[in-house]
Amino acid sequence: MKIEKDRVVRFHYSVAEQGKESLESSDGHEPLAILIGHGNVIPGLEKAMEGHEAGDKFSADVVAAEAYGEIQPNMTQRVPKKHFKGVRLVPGMQTVLSTNFGPRAVTVQKVGMSVVDVDLNHPMAGKDLRFEIEVVEVREASEEEVQHGHVHGEGGHQH
Repeated sequence: MKIEKDRVVRFHYSVAEQGKESLESSDGHEPLAILIGHGNVIPGLEKAMEGHEAGDKFSADVVAAEAYGEIQPNMTQRVPKKHFKGVRLVPGMQTVLSTNFGPRAVTVQKVGMSVVDVDLNHPMAGKDLRFEIEVVEVREASEEEVQHGHVHGEGGHQH
């Protein structure tokens, strides 16, 4: 069964900035499970997976624009230090900031006495990525999964 819209794919992956060491991998964990065609992974990876089937192993190069986007220079914000309780802040470090829209990964730029300047760009914004993929399973999504826009059960959401 080939990977296409409204199918569930379980896969192992590793991702690296092109020409560099792996940044993240599912090695030693359960495979990731996604519903294709519902924006559950970056667009370039979803496109690269289409047409593959269980057992396939392949590499996919994804340019920044099809991954986490280009760096937006105006995506900096000054945040009161109290929003980072119990965290020793150092310029360049990545941390999570709780926002009205949920948790957001940020990079600390400057630490002042009472405020912190953070970069809201995704840590992998502006980076061309290389994925190593191993497709474990491809199946039809249930009607409920398609309605909800994500995978239920193993590797997905538990309602």
